[in-house]
Amino acid sequence: MDVLDILLRLGSATLIGGAIGLNRDLHGKPTGVRTLGIVCLGSALIVMASHGFGTIEAHDWDPISRTIQGLITGIGFLGAGVILRNGQSQDVQGLTTAACIWLTACLGVVCGIAAWPALVVAVPLVFLLLTLGGPLERQVQRRWRGRDERPGDEGS
Repeated sequence: MDVLDILLRLGSATLIGGAIGLNRDLHGKPTGVRTLGIVCLGSALIVMASHGFGTIEAHDWDPISRTIQGLITGIGFLGAGVILRNGQSQDVQGLTTAACIWLTACLGVVCGIAAWPALVVAVPLVFLLLTLGGPLERQVQRRWRGRDERPGDEGS
């Protein structure tokens, strides 16, 4: 693996993580550009290190697989730190941000193994979900709540 390949893998991980962090920051969430940029960069770096910065084909997948398993499990604890539950209303907050932390780690893994076609498909899907998912949820909830509140509409 040459310096340009390392730069491409780590640079893309940092940019993608930072972009997801920017979305979270713009929505006033506890993670932002730096946090998710670091998560994605760190994920890519540890995966690359687990195969000695060589090509994947030249190495055994076992250490890489173990690294990825440990990373994805461990990152769950970081995500759990942003999940809050309001005791009075039983509302749970922070699940999307926790999922973003986990997904950002996964995208870092994808950058680390240079699975570029998967990245080209996954990143636009992430931003579609983050951009359109909230408004879609609100619209569906308004529509279904409206049905539930109309008299004589029970059971439909």
